[in-house]
Amino acid sequence: MTQTEATRIAKTAIEMEAFAVSIYTYLAKKYPSLADSFLEFAGKESNHLIFWSNFLKKRKIEPQIKKPSQLKTTTYQTAIHLLGRGLTLRLMERSEASSIELYAGILSDTEVDEPERRDIQIILEDELVHEEEFIKEQSKMGGFMNYIKDAILGLNDGLVEILSVTTGLAGVYGSPYAVALGSLVVGIAGALSMGISTYTSSRSQRQVHEGTLKRIASISRYVAVVIKERVKQYSLDKGYSQDVASSIAEETTSKPGMLSDFIAEEEYGLSAEGLAEPSKAAMYAGFSNLLGALIPLAPYFFVSDITSALILSLTFATIFLSVTGFLVSLLANMPARVKVFEMVVSGLGSAAITYVIGLGASILMGSKVA
Repeated sequence: MTQTEATRIAKTAIEMEAFAVSIYTYLAKKYPSLADSFLEFAGKESNHLIFWSNFLKKRKIEPQIKKPSQLKTTTYQTAIHLLGRGLTLRLMERSEASSIELYAGILSDTEVDEPERRDIQIILEDELVHEEEFIKEQSKMGGFMNYIKDAILGLNDGLVEILSVTTGLAGVYGSPYAVALGSLVVGIAGALSMGISTYTSSRSQRQVHEGTLKRIASISRYVAVVIKERVKQYSLDKGYSQDVASSIAEETTSKPGMLSDFIAEEEYGLSAEGLAEPSKAAMYAGFSNLLGALIPLAPYFFVSDITSALILSLTFATIFLSVTGFLVSLLANMPARVKVFEMVVSGLGSAAITYVIGLGASILMGSKVA
């Protein structure tokens, strides 16, 4: 890595740290229960900002510390307001991960002297602590985050389904109101179906998982010695030495509760806290599915021209497909641009195909149905 690359990273770091200070300060006001943590984070980011400024000055480069873009800050604050606490924490966790990845790269630069390298390592430690705090806070909301996933998937499913239906019917009918009524029936039926299927699958999954956890708890309590070697082997597979693996097995086997949790996690990836309530999962999935259906459907109720209604419907759908793509990328820890592009292209592609089918049907019937 050249000095030019090092200074580029330093300039990027200054922008990131200045923005982080403003966002953490905002979050301290937004979430009073976490205010102390966020203000502490803001203070550390300010110290990082000073380090990177001095880093550039040492290389005869005057740092440009600008106030973060008002548009970017407002967009971020609006997103935080809309996302809620759980997804906000996920967003900040990903932001810290980006900082860690950026700063880790500069440590191998030969132009960075030893004192600077030690300071950068301290900065990395701070960023890792921040990331760990966000993960810890998210873990306290594990069940809620599962329901958020149901809601986002339901929203996307309803949106894409009804977008396809409305564009298909727009190719057949000349009346926006006819398209609206037909699509509304499909949307309500889809929301009910989504809610019922989510409830059924969630309930069945919960029953299976509860049965598995109960069986593991019984084995752990009454025949712990039988699975002692399995615990030891899991530890060895993770790279622990024979002595450490044996100690883990001894300690875990002596405590039935710990042993059952260990086996449930290692063999089945299960935990009692991770089991969703079927009724809540169904509610989130069903209502969000209906909400998603109303987004591309609404213009057909209020616009009298079928072409204008279709354009508005596609516009609304594109906006919300982008939003859901961003939310899915947050949950999946993947690049937002990739997921947004995938969601928009697949949703609009499906709509285009159904429109062509509807248009073909209207041609076969001689004209559009009024």
